[in-house]
Amino acid sequence: MKRKIIPYNPNLKELARQLRNGSTKAEIVLWQKLKRKQMYGYDFDRQKPVDNYILDFFCHDLMLGIEVDGLVLRFFGLVIIRL
Repeated sequence: MKRKIIPYNPNLKELARQLRNGSTKAEIVLWQKLKRKQMYGYDFDRQKPVDNYILDFFCHDLMLGIEVDGLVLRFFGLVIIRL
């Protein structure tokens, strides 16, 4: 099955990189559980640009975004949950 292309603003790539280097304690703790496919074998990205937003965590296979300290959003068929 072909993966859906998720649009993003390329201008946010550098900001996403900076955010990865300055994660909050909550993001670091959650990332320890999500990285390397530890969560039921699903691959998550950290600080992922999607449209004009940067999601704290994103799983393409589930079309799931996790926002630890921001707004709840729904767009492009994604479900974004706030923790």
